[in-house]
Amino acid sequence: MIANRTMPVVDPSEAHFWCGGKEGRLLISRCQSCSEYIHPTGPICPACLSREIKPEAVSGKAVISTFTINYQAWFPDLEVPYVVAIVELEEQPSVRLMTNIVGCDLESVHIGMKVRVIFKQVDEIFLPLFEPEVTA
Repeated sequence: MIANRTMPVVDPSEAHFWCGGKEGRLLISRCQSCSEYIHPTGPICPACLSREIKPEAVSGKAVISTFTINYQAWFPDLEVPYVVAIVELEEQPSVRLMTNIVGCDLESVHIGMKVRVIFKQVDEIFLPLFEPEVTA
């Protein structure tokens, strides 16, 4: 997994996203009026302008929309190479997360690849990373 990264400053309105992994759940804000998922979170639903926004667990399943393999060690202890990807959540493809793809050969990563969330704990933060989905 990726080591030595800059950690986010957790704003109270986003704590559910960064800390939900403690219970193994990927929590995304959702409008209680129109059911639209919202990420990054905000105080008002961009679809219907409701203020009834609450975090809800999603499946953690996603599809890689795009990716790049980084070979540059931007910081002295940064392990390279690694994959930076944008994934679309299964529940609502318009919700996209920038993340790292882990647990597979770099050469196997491709657009359209099905992935699932895992979490890497760093202090009180649980970083959502994604690995290939295992199909039975």
